[in-house]
Amino acid sequence: MYKKDLIINAESSFFKTLNFILLLIISSCDMNEVSTPSPKKVPFELTQHNDKRVDNYYWIRDDERNDPEVIQYLESENAYADAWFKSKQNYKSEIVNELMAQVPDEEISFPVKNEDFTYFRKIQKNDQLSKYFRTDSTNKTEMYLDPNIKLRDQKYYSIGSVSPSPDNNLIAFTEDNNGRRQYDIKFLNPNTLDINDPKIEGASGNIIWSKNNKHIVYLKKDPETLISNSVYVHTVGRPSSEDKLIYQELDPEYNINIFRSKTKKFGYINVEATNDNEIYLIDLDNPLSEPILFLNRSDNHLYYLEHINDESFYIRTNKNAPNFKILKINSLDKIDLTSADLVVEHDKDIFISDLFSIDEKLILEIREDGLPEIDILDISNKQRSRLEYADNAYNVSLNSNNESDQNGFYLNYSSLTSPSSIYFYDFLTNSKEIRWKKNISLYENNDFIDDRFFIEARDGVRVPVMTLRHKDTDQENAPILFYGYGSYGISLDARFRETLVPLLNRGFIFAIINIRGGGEMGKYWYENGRMFNKMNTFYDFNDGVKEVLKKGIGNPKNVFAQGGSAGGLLMGAIINLEPELYKGILSGVPFVDVLTTMSDPSIPLTTFEYDEWGNPENEDEYFYMKQYSPYDNIKELNYPAVFVTSSLFDSQVQYFEPAKYIPKLREYNQSTNPILMKMNLIGGHGGLSGKINQFNEVAEEYNFIINLVD
Repeated sequence: MYKKDLIINAESSFFKTLNFILLLIISSCDMNEVSTPSPKKVPFELTQHNDKRVDNYYWIRDDERNDPEVIQYLESENAYADAWFKSKQNYKSEIVNELMAQVPDEEISFPVKNEDFTYFRKIQKNDQLSKYFRTDSTNKTEMYLDPNIKLRDQKYYSIGSVSPSPDNNLIAFTEDNNGRRQYDIKFLNPNTLDINDPKIEGASGNIIWSKNNKHIVYLKKDPETLISNSVYVHTVGRPSSEDKLIYQELDPEYNINIFRSKTKKFGYINVEATNDNEIYLIDLDNPLSEPILFLNRSDNHLYYLEHINDESFYIRTNKNAPNFKILKINSLDKIDLTSADLVVEHDKDIFISDLFSIDEKLILEIREDGLPEIDILDISNKQRSRLEYADNAYNVSLNSNNESDQNGFYLNYSSLTSPSSIYFYDFLTNSKEIRWKKNISLYENNDFIDDRFFIEARDGVRVPVMTLRHKDTDQENAPILFYGYGSYGISLDARFRETLVPLLNRGFIFAIINIRGGGEMGKYWYENGRMFNKMNTFYDFNDGVKEVLKKGIGNPKNVFAQGGSAGGLLMGAIINLEPELYKGILSGVPFVDVLTTMSDPSIPLTTFEYDEWGNPENEDEYFYMKQYSPYDNIKELNYPAVFVTSSLFDSQVQYFEPAKYIPKLREYNQSTNPILMKMNLIGGHGGLSGKINQFNEVAEEYNFIINLVD
């Protein structure tokens, strides 16, 4: 249960009470010794469509991230936040210890086969990062990569991807040294542990090997916008200066991803904007040849491929099918969707998010009524069946299934109460068998209760809500933490979150609201929460909070909300609309200066997102964004307590957005609630690298809201 103030709970003796009061006095003196950060105000005018905005904190933007005045300001915010925490009860250490107690002495990942070798990761209890191992056909196991070594000598280090060559004689891996997601590619000889080639700089995290082991296909990012716009082929053993450019995208509204077909015959170059894309095929027998265009991009058409054999493909397309349908072609000559075979019809209630084919069976990853599902379609007899699960809500998806098994397939599963696991579904027995499960020490599923229901938003739309609590928690009087996202069509599903356990054990309720703008209810759910429908996202969240409270779930005096990135935009918008609904806000790497950022194409990833938020060059889109952009709508209101976290090298949301937001919010705030920010001076969109470092960050956020509970 939630631990009440220590004065109420535990002080039976006069001297203990006196000591505690003295401690409070000393702590409050420490807080008073650190002055509230007050960065200078330098008016900067921004004018579009005859509309003038004045940004007093524009100067905080430093693209080089080395201006002494900016760094000094960020450090002052960190010191101010530290002083606030020092003046309060310290739950952070307790929570970190509890999170560490949940970690087993050793955890091994699900093994992945690559011809005669099996690859896996292993992490010890006190390791920050996983170590990389492989086992050969004689069961000899060796470690080939330990990222912890580098992390000991620098403040940030992470591995993006690890890709063994088909013959297993080389391993290409990507590494990030500051959190900016501008990866270096290196080649490791696993037998000698030598790094063979000079590194390739400025790449994305994806790598595809040619079938003859001589080449890799990789992406390069624009150094300014960080959009992946160029595809190169590198010849192993040759300098990267000789790498061949095989595709370059000149339209800044498109971003590129590369994938390998499950048959390993083709590499896919997927050139995609929000609502349309086109795919080029790379022959992995000859990657230096010119890629083959599958279908030209066209307005409002998204399509994705599953290679079957030879020139046969399944096509998942939303052409006249918003929730997607499945077609099949048998030749790459003159592809015409109108004459392709229809395999799975469009269904207005079922969104098809992925597919995987095995012989005469088509495995579909779908969404229906807000939940992910796995359907199996037998092509030969058109029979369709669905896998079933015991939980109220769950997160299920197709595993990578990179090694073909004609007898079945792997799927990932977890729920709010069930730790992550991997199952193998056997076609012969029509049953699934667990093959791997994440081990959480000192955790019992039966100690926690989840629920799922719908609330009605102000326009009558049904919005899904999921809740989780400890079985001993008094629902009506418990503090409650709401969580939301609602952008890019990304779904917030009922996956297991081990870091929630200490909060639940202290009597908190956790609630997820699947607001419009996400993908939980299909294509229309996303469309009704983006561009000119974006206000629905914020209304859904506030309406959801109030409706949950009306059901007697959560104490209205102790309502908290959390969101990160675009979810941080959500946090900024909801408290501008209804600030007194909330006791406290946790906002991670928040996208809060929407209008200014979207008006500057030099800011990373901006142009790629015009179809998500709008292009301010268009007057109607400008003024619609202006009505919800958190930074532009701060007013003299009684704001709740706010704790913002960010990182100086964040590649997705630039540090200066939260760094400007905090002083402006503090300036206009009419309440006495704390407005705090912690800025990692190294690290990226996900904060610091390393398990223990991340536990510390989570614990500090929980420490903030626990100290606010009445």
